[in-house]
Amino acid sequence: MSAADCPMTEIPDVLLAALECADGGIVIVDSARRITHFNAGAERIWKLARAEVLGRDAELLTLKCLRADPVAEFRDEISLVRRDGTRIRAAISLSSVTRGGVTHHVVFARDVTAEAERRVRIGLLHAVSDQTNRAVLITDTEQNIVYVNSTFATLFGYSSEEAEGRRAGALIAGRHTDRKAVAKLVKRLMTGGRRGEIETLVYNRDGEEIWVCARIDVFRDRKGRARHIFALLEDITETRQLRSLQQLIMSALADEVPITDIADRLCRRVEEIAPDVVCSLLHVDAAGLVHPLGGPSLPEDYSRALDGIAIGPNVGSCGTAAFYGEPVLAEDLDTDPRWQPYKTRPLEVGLRACWSTPIKAKDGRVIATFAFYFREPRAPSNWHRRIVNACVDLGAFAIERKEARAEIARLAYHDILTGLPNRAQLRHLITTAIDACPTGSHVALAFLDVDHFKDVNDTFGHAAGDELLIQLAQRLREQIGPEDMLGRLGGDEFVILLPQRNAESAERVAAGIMEALAAPLRLGSRQLQMSASIGISLYPDHATDIDTLMQQADAAMYMAKQAGRSTHRIFSAEMNGLTEQRLALIAALRRAIAEGALTLSYQPQIRSCDGAVHGVEALARWHDAVLGDVSPAKFIPLAEECGLIEQIGLWSVREACRQMADWRRAGLDIPSVSVNLSPINFRNVTLAARLKDILAEYDLPPDALMLEITEGTFMRDSVAALETMNAIRELGVGLSVDDFGTGYSSLSRLAHLPIRELKIDRSFTRDIERDAGALAVATAVVRVGQGLGMTVVAEGVETEGQRKTLAELGCDVVQGFLYAPALPPVAFERWLIEHCAEQARAMLGRLDVTPAGRDAVQRSA
Repeated sequence: MSAADCPMTEIPDVLLAALECADGGIVIVDSARRITHFNAGAERIWKLARAEVLGRDAELLTLKCLRADPVAEFRDEISLVRRDGTRIRAAISLSSVTRGGVTHHVVFARDVTAEAERRVRIGLLHAVSDQTNRAVLITDTEQNIVYVNSTFATLFGYSSEEAEGRRAGALIAGRHTDRKAVAKLVKRLMTGGRRGEIETLVYNRDGEEIWVCARIDVFRDRKGRARHIFALLEDITETRQLRSLQQLIMSALADEVPITDIADRLCRRVEEIAPDVVCSLLHVDAAGLVHPLGGPSLPEDYSRALDGIAIGPNVGSCGTAAFYGEPVLAEDLDTDPRWQPYKTRPLEVGLRACWSTPIKAKDGRVIATFAFYFREPRAPSNWHRRIVNACVDLGAFAIERKEARAEIARLAYHDILTGLPNRAQLRHLITTAIDACPTGSHVALAFLDVDHFKDVNDTFGHAAGDELLIQLAQRLREQIGPEDMLGRLGGDEFVILLPQRNAESAERVAAGIMEALAAPLRLGSRQLQMSASIGISLYPDHATDIDTLMQQADAAMYMAKQAGRSTHRIFSAEMNGLTEQRLALIAALRRAIAEGALTLSYQPQIRSCDGAVHGVEALARWHDAVLGDVSPAKFIPLAEECGLIEQIGLWSVREACRQMADWRRAGLDIPSVSVNLSPINFRNVTLAARLKDILAEYDLPPDALMLEITEGTFMRDSVAALETMNAIRELGVGLSVDDFGTGYSSLSRLAHLPIRELKIDRSFTRDIERDAGALAVATAVVRVGQGLGMTVVAEGVETEGQRKTLAELGCDVVQGFLYAPALPPVAFERWLIEHCAEQARAMLGRLDVTPAGRDAVQRSA
C-alpha cells in the first residue's frame, strides 16, 4: 500500500504539521492494525524510518497493548525493545478514535529512559540516606524543609510528611539552640562561602535536648545559584559531649589536679552542655557532714552556708539524697517541705527546683551528691539524666581517688601501726616548736627505745611485737600533756616533744613514763614485763638545730641503755664520747665486711594459687663477737652514713647468687632470690655490668635474681636511677618495689618504670583483716600491679586470715611468719624439704590415691 492510500491524507495539513513537531512519538493504527501514521518522534523512539513502517502490521512495534482484541485504553511505562536490539524505557499511552464508523488507535510514546534512570538513582540515594546513622535535612533557600531521611524521623520524632513544608528552625530549634551561629553560617554559604560545621543543642518532638554536630552546605544549579540548603546532623550526645566529661576528669586526675578544681571544671563543663541547669557537687564526710566541692554558678555565700550541714531526712534535696542514698527531686523549692529552712537564698537568685543524686563508693557509702538546680519548677529531662549517670560514676572515681590519696598522704606523715606522727612529720613538729619557743624558754626532746624488743619479736612473732608497740603508744599518750607531742621514728623508737619544758620538767615526764611501764602488758593470754630507755636533749642549751638536737637525745638514750636500761638520761657534754662509740661500731662493721662476718638469711615467698615456692628474699645479718646480734635497723643506716652500703649491697648480690648456684647443683628448686639494694647502688652507672659479671661467674640466668628497691630510689634520683634500672631490666634481672605505698610515689611515674614486681608493706598486711583503710590500700596496690602486668607480693603475712584475704584480692605471692622467718641456709633447706613434703601430702589428700601410690609419691617428695 502506498502512502497515498493511507487515511492520513484525510488529516488536515495543520494537524499533520503539529504531529510532526511533537517531542514524543505518535503512531496511528487502523482497525486492521496497519500503521497509518508514524511521525518523526516515533522514528527516533523505534529507530525506524516511516517508509519502513507505514502500511505495515503494528506487530512491528512490539506493543502488547495493540495485540488485544478489542484494543482497550492503555497507559503505562514499559520496557521497549527496538529493532536493533536496544532497550529503552517508554511511557506509552493508547487511545481509540472512531470517525465515520472507522476506529483508529492512536499511540503516544515518550522516551523516559533518562527519567527512569534518574528515579533509580534517586531511589538509591533515598535508600542510602535512610541507612545512614545521621539525620539528613534539606531545605529551600527560605529554610522550608523539602526532604528528611528516616534517621531524622527516628531522632526527632517527625515523619517526612510532618516535617516537609515546615521551617527547620521552628521544627527542631529551641531555647538553647545557637541560632546566631547557624544563621551566620547559612549567610556565609549563601554568599559563596565554604561549607561549615557547628555543635549546638536542638530539640525533638517531645522537647528533649539533643546535642548535634551539624555539617551545613548549599546545593547550587549550573549557574551557581543557591537552590537548596543541606544539613547533615550527627547526634553527639553520647559520642562527644558525655565523653568529654570523662576526658576532662581523667586528664585532671592524671595531672594530679586538686579535687576542688576537678569539681569546678566538671560543673562548668556540665553547664556548657546543659545550659538550663546550675550544677553543684557536695562531698559527704565520714561524719555525715556536707562540704562544697564544686558549684561555680551558685552564690558564694550560699555555698559557704552549706559547709558542715549534717545530712538528714528533710535537709533539702542533697542532704535527703545523701541520707537515703536515693535521688531526690524538689520540683518547687518554694513549696517543698524539705526545703523550707534552706529556700530563701536559692529563690532570691532565681533557682526554683533542685534534683540531687547520691554518689556512692564501691562499698556502698554515700560520699557525695551531684545536684542540678533549675530556674523554673520542673523535673529533669532524659538528657539531664544521661549527664548525671555519667557524672555520678566520674565523681565517685575522683572522690574515691581523693580519699585514697588523702589516706596515703596521712600514711606518709603518720605511723600506720600506732597512728602517731612519723619521722617526717616529727621534724616539722620540732621545727614549729622551736620557732614558737619564747626567749628564755626551752624545748625538750625525749628519745625512747624499748628494751629487749627484738626478743619479743623473735619469741612471740611480729604480731605480738606490734601489739606491744600499740599498747606502749597508748600508755605514752596518757603520760604527756595536751601541748606535748608523741611520735614514732620506726621499730621500737619513739620521740616525745615537750614544748616549753626545762630539764627538771622533762625528767618528771620521763620518770612518770618509767612508772607507767612498770605494770605488765597483756598480750592475749600472756603478760609481759616491759621497760624502756629514754634520752633527753634541750633546746637551746644543748643544740639549736634539729639534727644535732635529735643526735644528742639519741646519744643520751644509748647512755641510758648502758646504765642498765629502764632509766633515763639527759644529754651532757661528757656524752660526746658516744661519737667515739659510733666510730667504734663503724670500725667493727668494716671488719665484719672485710672478714666475711656478715651472713644472709632467707625467707621463702609462697605463691597464693598453689602454695609453691615463688622465690626467697635474702636478708643481711650481723653477729659480732663483742656486740652480739646487731639489728639491720641499726647497721644498715650506719652503713649508709659511712659509705659502706654500696659494698654491702654488692656483697649481698654475690653471696645470694653463690648460694643459689649451690642449691641448684644440689637439686633444690628455688626459682629466684630477691636482694635489697640501697638507692646509692643505683647511682653507680656500672651496676648492670657488675651484675652481669656476677651472674656469669655462678652460671645463673638473669631471671634468677630480683633486686628490691625502695620508692625513694626513683623518687629522689629519678634520672640516674632510671638509666640504671633500664640497663638492669635489659639485662633480664627483675626489679621489685619494696614497701610499696609507704613512699607516696607517683603512679604516673611508676607506669613508665621497668618494674616487674610490687611488694605490699607489712604495715598494710598487719591490719588488713580489721582496718578498712589498710584493706583499701592493699586492694589498690593489687589492682595497680595487675593493671601494669606486675607480680604483687605481700610481706608480713602471719595469720591464715591475712593470707586468705590477700588471696581473695588476687595477690600473687605472700611471705611472712605464717610460713617461716628468715632462716640461715641450712635451716632453710630443711624447711624447704618439709614444705615440699607437706605439699605432696596435701596433693595425696586431694587425689585420694592408693597406699602403694601414696608411698611412691612420698618417696619422690
